[in-house]
Amino acid sequence: MRKLGWSLAAIVVIAILGFFVAPWVYGNFIAKDDAPAASVSVSGAEAASGDLNGSWTVTAGTEPNRTAAGYTVEEILRGADVTVVGSTDQVTGSATIENDTLTAAEVTVQVGSITTDISQRDGQFRDRVMNTATYPTATFVLTEPVDLASLPTDGTATTVPASGTLTLRGQERPATVDVEVLRTGDVIVASGSIPTVWSDYGVEPPSLGFVTVDGAGSIDFLITLERN
Repeated sequence: MRKLGWSLAAIVVIAILGFFVAPWVYGNFIAKDDAPAASVSVSGAEAASGDLNGSWTVTAGTEPNRTAAGYTVEEILRGADVTVVGSTDQVTGSATIENDTLTAAEVTVQVGSITTDISQRDGQFRDRVMNTATYPTATFVLTEPVDLASLPTDGTATTVPASGTLTLRGQERPATVDVEVLRTGDVIVASGSIPTVWSDYGVEPPSLGFVTVDGAGSIDFLITLERN
């Protein structure tokens, strides 16, 4: 009986430790393996070639500047802080540059293809949170011209402000973003993170007792554009 009692006590202790320690391990070791929000890399960048002006299209790009978009948000999993990064390469878009000024630009993301490291989270995101069956895409459309005359041509990057309309879950809101831009060879690479309050777009962050999601985060993008 004494041996049985000790066995039951050990099971209880292990269960309690699992309940509290497992989230801590996940938050501090596993979840931190998620890639951070994408940003322009100048590794291997070349001097710019060709004219800046013209029509451009979002393409897949190449490592380390492969096109992707998604979101970053903080979770609290049983007291452990977890940074969640969701991303997809299902991104399309175009841009028009005239007289060294970005006059038009649009980026579209297939929201249903965004994934993280946990499939159950992704299912909640697609269905209950974002309702991608009804709202399959998110878009950013430029609303004010952007002066690009100062873009470096030596393979270094610079940052320019951009204003536009962000559409998420069918809701349109004005948005501003600092865009890091790199001209390398005959392509343009651009990245940025748009601070986002989810409730502004009718998005209710999950709160399931053992896990809660912060009410604000960011919409992130890294795109490569090639001339048409």
